[in-house]
Amino acid sequence: MTTEPPAPAADCSPAQPHAAPRTLRLGSREWPPGSFGIMAVINRTPDSFFDHGTTYELGAALAAADRAVADGADILDIGGVRAGPGEYVSVAEEIRRVAGLVAAVRAQHPGVVISVDTWRAEVGKAVARAGADLLNDAWGGADPALARVAAAYGLGLVCSHAGGLAPRTRPHRPAYADVVAEVRDQVTAEAERAVAAGVRPDGIVIDPAHDFGKNTWQSLELTRRTADLVATGWPVLVAVSNKDFVGETHDLPVQERAEGTLAVLAVCAWEGGRLFRVHDVRAARDALAAVGALRASEEVAALRSAGPARAAVGTAGLRGSGRPRT
Repeated sequence: MTTEPPAPAADCSPAQPHAAPRTLRLGSREWPPGSFGIMAVINRTPDSFFDHGTTYELGAALAAADRAVADGADILDIGGVRAGPGEYVSVAEEIRRVAGLVAAVRAQHPGVVISVDTWRAEVGKAVARAGADLLNDAWGGADPALARVAAAYGLGLVCSHAGGLAPRTRPHRPAYADVVAEVRDQVTAEAERAVAAGVRPDGIVIDPAHDFGKNTWQSLELTRRTADLVATGWPVLVAVSNKDFVGETHDLPVQERAEGTLAVLAVCAWEGGRLFRVHDVRAARDALAAVGALRASEEVAALRSAGPARAAVGTAGLRGSGRPRT
């Protein structure tokens, strides 16, 4: 890229207090602060930007789910509509694509957490009945009824920032005085509205939604300042796998963004991200395990410097992945 990035914007909003980090509970699993969860992408779309329909057929999607679980995925995120512009997909067709797959995955992998990538309340109801645990709304609450569905069925909910875009549209010259402050304020407001609607507080995740309503520089700034979002206390979802900001940063096509993706995942993990939505489960798990080991080493060194009594605590509580709920 030949243009120079703008200087990072100063956060001119009022200082935000750090909230106590929350334990996230989805299905039969939980992720305490300091732990990482791997969310594998399973697309039942014929026009996915990444796999171009490789897992569109039900059998192929089930096989992909099996591989993801074998590779260590904690959560399977099933989607039936391409995020970007493309052919219109009706509610009925989206339900046809995802509800049966959710039911099949639930039967085959009873312990895995199932997420469905949708902004539509009607789809949310269908997948809740089929066995989903989490509704992943990447479009900033475009359908307010989705939160009520999550509340009615006891599901988790992702609260995201899409810059006011309608679903499946792209931004045109997005501008923010401070993109991180804007994102932080919107997703926390969404989370509070969800709680008011009856969604379990321990089932809410916030997502800055890199690239949704943002340009490359803004997505990079969100990456650099992930800790600002973590400081809200809500668990943060990092959904950056092979996205355009990674490709534009390196001037690389979709199929050559693996290394850039892992670098962004590592930064966000170090900054406190909790869930990581990825295409390559095994590579992501290895990268996050390395971050977890580095973080543990740093914290153990701090404990040792504080004296023998605290050093005896060792690495208790420094987890690399979620655990069954007790």
